[in-house]
Amino acid sequence: GSAKPWAPQRHMLAAKRCTPYCVRSSSAPRQDRQWIGDEPIVAEAPPTASGSAPLVPGASRRNELYRVAAASSPATPSTADTGNGSAFGSLPPAATVAAGVAALGLAGVGLQRYMTSGSRPYSATTVGDEYDQWTEGGILEYYWGEHIHLGYYTEAERAAGFHKKDYKQAKYDFCDEMLKFSGASNPVRVLDVGCGFGGTSRHLGKLFPDASVTGITLSPKQVQRGMELCAERGLDNVKLQVMDALKMEFADNTFDLVWACESGEHMPDKKKYIEEMARVLKPGGTLVIACWCQREETEQRKFTDEERQQLQFLYDEWAHPFFISIQEFERLMKGTNMLEGICSDDWTLQTLPDWHNSIISAAKDPWYLLARPQAWYRTFRDVLGLLRMHDGFSSGLMQYGMMRAVKKAA
Repeated sequence: GSAKPWAPQRHMLAAKRCTPYCVRSSSAPRQDRQWIGDEPIVAEAPPTASGSAPLVPGASRRNELYRVAAASSPATPSTADTGNGSAFGSLPPAATVAAGVAALGLAGVGLQRYMTSGSRPYSATTVGDEYDQWTEGGILEYYWGEHIHLGYYTEAERAAGFHKKDYKQAKYDFCDEMLKFSGASNPVRVLDVGCGFGGTSRHLGKLFPDASVTGITLSPKQVQRGMELCAERGLDNVKLQVMDALKMEFADNTFDLVWACESGEHMPDKKKYIEEMARVLKPGGTLVIACWCQREETEQRKFTDEERQQLQFLYDEWAHPFFISIQEFERLMKGTNMLEGICSDDWTLQTLPDWHNSIISAAKDPWYLLARPQAWYRTFRDVLGLLRMHDGFSSGLMQYGMMRAVKKAA
């Protein structure tokens, strides 16, 4: 039953009965010799990966399969025999080059798709889930501070070099400028729609200590973190809660000031968004909105295919269903028949530096991020989003919309 050394072919022909296993020399090709009746039938045997002949047991004395090698020609080297471990080791040079080019091409296509496709498209649960993750990770709070919105840069600050301005202070300045833009003064009840973890709510609570400030968000983690900060600051006139801005539980005519800073981007129904805020606003109260907007598309100036692709990336990267124009916001506000004194402005120049300043501020202090490798991929995607947003605003495809109105008297 054990394998025996290779024997000359004439010895095999001389004996019909012999050991039913035979191993050929590893340096020679082989033939299958099968005895059927009294005549031998010869057929080529397929090589094995190792180059040695497989051991095939004989089924019977009259029908035995012998592995025989002819010493006439060298064995064809297999991929394993090349010793280079390459998957292309047995291919001709031209085929190897072609395979390498194809592999690089596929990698290029994958990279191009990765860089041009959004990673977090909008869904019914995406917004709350994403902000939960951002809040738990701590990266956003560490680098952006308590305000999850863009900062404000004066013309003088932009001329002197935007990177010289404290990144977190720019966000407080934005709140103050937005309050000036609103024209509101001494509100008694304030609603912050899309409050994040309450940076603006707390800022307004400090500015108006006699006012009651309520912030709403879809993220339970933001509410938890925000209320912790309220307790640390000793602010008992600020309350944050989980609530859908499209289905607010407040009664009509409740608030003197409704404040919506960079929340409209996530709303799948912009019309309902405006109507709900107008509904809960008191007669004579002020509605003020800050929102990323896409430029107005007209018959004379349609979006190009490239612009549509860029907008789709901006929608899908940070869970936005779609953007609308500043002009469309005005039309929706007028359409409520509840608002008057409607006006708008474009603050693209005042906010544009913040996209790059957010990256610069993190580069100045990278250690917090470097100590958290689990956040590297997400942060890389966010940096990509920041750069693409800057490109969108600087090219005119996007605009920073500021809108305000007053609710008509009953």
